[in-house]
Amino acid sequence: IDAQIQKSFDCIINVRRVNDFRYINKYFESVNAKLPVGGIFVDFLETKNMRKRRILAKFPPGINYLYYSADFVVKRLFPKFALTKKLYFVLTRGENRVLSKAEAFGRLYSCGFEILDEKVVEKGLYFIAVKVKEPLFPQNPSYGPMIALERIGKGGKPIRVYKMRTMHPFAEYLQDYIYRKAGLQEGGKFRDDFRVTTIGRIMRKFWLDELPMLINLVKGDLKLVGVRPLSRQYFKLYSSELQKLRILTRPGLIPPFYVDNPGTLEEIEASELKYLHAYRKHPLRTDWVYFWKAMFNILVRKYRSN
Repeated sequence: IDAQIQKSFDCIINVRRVNDFRYINKYFESVNAKLPVGGIFVDFLETKNMRKRRILAKFPPGINYLYYSADFVVKRLFPKFALTKKLYFVLTRGENRVLSKAEAFGRLYSCGFEILDEKVVEKGLYFIAVKVKEPLFPQNPSYGPMIALERIGKGGKPIRVYKMRTMHPFAEYLQDYIYRKAGLQEGGKFRDDFRVTTIGRIMRKFWLDELPMLINLVKGDLKLVGVRPLSRQYFKLYSSELQKLRILTRPGLIPPFYVDNPGTLEEIEASELKYLHAYRKHPLRTDWVYFWKAMFNILVRKYRSN
């Protein structure tokens, strides 16, 4: 892409699989540099689910699962850990990489694109993307098992909230895409969220993903009881009244959700408004009452946030 003599194109179509680029983000960034805002980019990838089906169909029963297991360890797990990442590139040269749809699209969004359309053709997922801005050039993209997510803290200042990874890498860039595509389900979570991994769903069910947030509690970014720390994208969905009230105090580990068990976004906003108004009048008493009500509902009534 960089070697093209022509400085700018209205449309770039490439029929080389995204999986076979050693430096995927640098490739996307190069395409971005050759396009004007509104320029079109077309390419395709093999998703991890397509890859699994291909491998299992290619080899005889028994051998196919042995091959798939080895492939999963080397090409899916090795790149995620600092100790094995270099070995992964030595063994594979970065080619034939295992990519989830969430990671590929997340990388596109981080590089200044938005998805216009997608379609499975034969054994590939083709996408049409449009350039909307310059790349973000993330310095330390999150790829390991523990992540630090940017959230809005007291005073509207950004804080880094620690969690165990439950989503595919680069999935954090897809919040607007997921909301526009599927909206919210009951409980306020995104509907049909393909960003969440299988292991991630299990971790969320038992709150294992939130254990690192105790670091934020010790640091003073969070308090024990309080409204959830939200991303900027989700924060923008709230009313201006609630936004102003939210930043007057620190977010918390145990949200009022577990007291009121709201279903819709409007019910979640009403629940948080009730808590925040009560907290402003009687901070200690409010958190004490909410803590014990939340514990009762979690342990006895089995309240869960999906």
